[in-house]
Amino acid sequence: MNLIRREMEDYRVMLRNIPSLVVSLFFISVILMNLLANKELFNTHCLALDCGFCLSWVSFLCMDMICKRFGPKAAAKISILALAVNLAATLILKLLSLTPGMWGEYYSTGLTEVNDALNATIGGCWYVVLGSSTAMLASAIANSFINHMIARRLTFGGFKAFAVRSFVSTGVAQFIDNLVFATIVSVHFFGWTWMQVFFCSLTGAAMELLCEVVFSPFGYRISQQWEEEQVGEQYIRYREERIKGCVAERG
Repeated sequence: MNLIRREMEDYRVMLRNIPSLVVSLFFISVILMNLLANKELFNTHCLALDCGFCLSWVSFLCMDMICKRFGPKAAAKISILALAVNLAATLILKLLSLTPGMWGEYYSTGLTEVNDALNATIGGCWYVVLGSSTAMLASAIANSFINHMIARRLTFGGFKAFAVRSFVSTGVAQFIDNLVFATIVSVHFFGWTWMQVFFCSLTGAAMELLCEVVFSPFGYRISQQWEEEQVGEQYIRYREERIKGCVAERG
């Protein structure tokens, strides 16, 4: 019980300190990319991509910004909270898809098949939710801790350091995210081959990394501004005190 209370207190302080706009953008990108994962962007013999990759880089950029200022545990905890929010949103969409009303497209086409298809897409399938949730959790934890491990070993700072830790951690984590999702969902339910899975994971990670490369200067400037304005100082001091307390208890 003490552990649960400490973690809840940690969440309370953390959410009061991490800028709400970044957290909101993170949550929205997670919900939308998991919804868009239902649709293929294209599918060839050796390569296939779903539309979710178009937004997944946003969540990783947010994680890198949070990790730089607040540490890897904060980024991982925000990711877990985003996962819970996504599951809640999925449940709401599923329940609303079961209502008897018609979507607007039904009145445009007059086809009940269109209404059924929209209900199935918006309501989601259990395997898509399972795959996206598992992939997100695995990749978020990997991204946060790879980012932090690289940062501890760098001998230089500035944007160059932010770029190195962000690009490497994002590239690896995006590959993990795509690989886990494709293994759980695409192979068994979309009929993808293992060649498609590998090249989808690799190419998707490269494309998502490219998007982050383009927008990383923006993310770096924001994280720098947080440091200059001492945004989240209360949470940082709180974490330092907790670490000192744990060391004292062990000693």
